[in-house]
Amino acid sequence: MSRIDPERDFIPARIAVLTVSDTRTPEDDRSGAALVERLEAAGHTLAERRILPDERAGIAEQLRRWIAAPEVDVVITTGGTGLTGRDVTVEAHRDVYEKEIEAFGTIFALVSWQKIGTSAVQSRATGGVAGGTYLFALPGSPSACRDAWDEILGPQLDYRHRPCNFVEILPRLDEHRRRK
Repeated sequence: MSRIDPERDFIPARIAVLTVSDTRTPEDDRSGAALVERLEAAGHTLAERRILPDERAGIAEQLRRWIAAPEVDVVITTGGTGLTGRDVTVEAHRDVYEKEIEAFGTIFALVSWQKIGTSAVQSRATGGVAGGTYLFALPGSPSACRDAWDEILGPQLDYRHRPCNFVEILPRLDEHRRRK
C-alpha cells in the first residue's frame, strides 16, 4: 500500500499554474488559488502563475515556454477540460506531449466518481510529459482541483511517497535526449 517513507527527505518541485478561462481574473480565480495554496502548503515552489483565455494555440505556446524553462518541473492547468466548444485545454496539452500518462485521467475519474457520481464522465482530465516536464490538465472547479491535488498529485509529487512517485523519476524524463 502507498505510504510516506520517513527515512526520505522531501524534495520540493517547481510548479507553474495556468488557469484557462475567458472570464477569470486574478481576484476571482478560485481554482488557481486552491492549487497554489496546496502546493505551497506541501512545501513546493510556485514557479509562475498565469491566466489565459480558452485559445488552443495560446495555451500550447505557454506550455512550451514552461517546458523549455529550467525553473519549471511541473505544469498544472485548470479549466477547459470539459465538452463544450471552447474547452480546448486537453487538445493544447496533447499538442505538446511526448508521452501521455493515460492512468492519470483514469484515476482522476475514479476519484471524481466517489464525489460526483456519473458526472465524472464529463471530465477529460489528462497528464503527460514533455521536455522533462510533467503536465497535468484539471477541470476548472476548485473542488476538482482540490481532489486532484489531495488524492493524486500531492502524493505523487512527494519524493517520500512509496512505492513510487513522479519526483524520483523526474531527472530521467528526458534521458533519451542526452544519449549519444
